[in-house]
Amino acid sequence: MGAARWSCRWFSVLLISAVVALAGLSGVARAGCKPAELLVAVDAGHGPKSPGATSASGQPEYAFNKRLAAAVKDALVQAGFTKALLIDPVGTDLPPAGRAKRANAAKAGLLISIHHDSAQPQFFTTAVIDGKKRRVCDRFAGYGVFYSQRNRQAAASLALARAVGRELAASGLPFSPHHAADIPGEGRPIVDPIAGVYRYDGLAVLHAASMPAVLVEAGVIVNPAEEQALATDARQTQTARAIARAVTAWCRDQGK
Repeated sequence: MGAARWSCRWFSVLLISAVVALAGLSGVARAGCKPAELLVAVDAGHGPKSPGATSASGQPEYAFNKRLAAAVKDALVQAGFTKALLIDPVGTDLPPAGRAKRANAAKAGLLISIHHDSAQPQFFTTAVIDGKKRRVCDRFAGYGVFYSQRNRQAAASLALARAVGRELAASGLPFSPHHAADIPGEGRPIVDPIAGVYRYDGLAVLHAASMPAVLVEAGVIVNPAEEQALATDARQTQTARAIARAVTAWCRDQGK
């Protein structure tokens, strides 16, 4: 009987200790992550040799991506994420999975890949811009945010994608749903039509990342009117600050 009573007392001590420990852990979780400690990796999609889409005026997508990625990094730093960094600041044309691997090696806590959008060939027409005939598409305009269910932290990635989409929408930018069209090359499921979030499991930059990751299509550069807006400091600042606010909200909400 004495041994039994000792076992019961010991079990009670262990149970109380476990409850206290769990309470402490939940308190830490409720506090969210600390911006100054979270390394956010920002990726400027594509590179000088493989520049991505060509804009309505003939400019390479990478030029837009590089400029906006730098603005996003600066906005994050201003928001308190002082460890934010550009994955490839000099442009070495890393493959998509290589960008994720570089973020993994840096032990980043988040990965945000910046892109600018195009459309399928059947939607293009021709227009004369600056005296030259160009292939353009004025049917679509707006952003899109992508996450991959194959990412190791898919739920956190989706939460981040929704936060980014909500902030972009709240800043006055429209969502373009054209990637959901049932045509070859598209058919991406929209998982949140309000925030403007797509699921795209095949994006290696997202599924090869060991941390929560999203890809942001900031706007449609093959649309002449939207290209002009996307090239302005005002639009880039608007987009960058929205993304920084989204990361702040995501960080604050961790553990809730």
